[in-house]
Amino acid sequence: MAYKRLLLKWSGEALAGKSGSGLDADSLDRAAELVRRLVENGHEIGIVNGAGNFWRGRLSKNMDRTEADQIGMLATVMNGIALRDALTRQGLEVELMTAVPMPTVAEPVDAVKARRFLDEGKVVVFAGGTGNPFFSTDSAAALRAAMIHADVILKATQVDGVYDKDPHRFPDAVRYETITYDEILENRLGVIDATAAALCRDFNLALLVFSNSDPDLVIRAAKGEKIGTLVVAKR
Repeated sequence: MAYKRLLLKWSGEALAGKSGSGLDADSLDRAAELVRRLVENGHEIGIVNGAGNFWRGRLSKNMDRTEADQIGMLATVMNGIALRDALTRQGLEVELMTAVPMPTVAEPVDAVKARRFLDEGKVVVFAGGTGNPFFSTDSAAALRAAMIHADVILKATQVDGVYDKDPHRFPDAVRYETITYDEILENRLGVIDATAAALCRDFNLALLVFSNSDPDLVIRAAKGEKIGTLVVAKR
C-alpha cells in the first residue's frame, strides 16, 4: 500500500449525477461504495466536498462576497450530511465535522479527534470549508490533509492530470508525470488555487491529480500506481 491515510477531494458535482445540480441517489451510493472499497483495502479516509451542485459563486454581481461564501459553506454541510447517510448505509462508521458551528448537525472540526477517529477505522467527512469566506474547498482540503497527517490528497478532475496548457483547447498539450507546487504557481496552471498550493507546499503534502472517468482509478491511485500527475513540494 503506497498511501494509507487519504484525503479525498470531491467536487459537489460528483454527487449530482447527470443533472449537474442537487443530489443524485445513485451518485451518492457509488461514491459511498467506492469509499467502502478503500476502507476494505486498509486505507484511512478523510473527505472534503465542494458545493458546486448547490451553489457556485454569487447570485448576482451585487451580492456581497462574504454572504455568498457563507451560502457555499452551508451547501458543503448539506453534501456532508447526504454523504454521511450514504456511507452509513454501506456499513461504515462515519463522523461528520464542520467548520461552521452547528452542534445539532455535526461535530466541530477538531484535529485530535479527527486523527483518533481515523485511527479507529472511521471515515471522517469535513464540511463547512475552512469556516471563513474567501477560501475555496481546495484550501479546506489542504488544511484538513495537514491536520490529519494525510499521506496524499487525491483529486479526481475532468482531465487525467496536470498539463502545461488546456488539453481541451490545445491538442499538443503535454501532461506532467510529476510537478512541484512552485511550478504550478509560477506557470499559473490552475489545478488548485494559489492558497491551497502554498499550503500543500509548506506542509509537504503530496497531491495526486487524475481523471474522474472511472472509479477504479481512485482505487489504483491509492495503491500507488502511476496515474495522472503527482504534485510535490520539491523534486
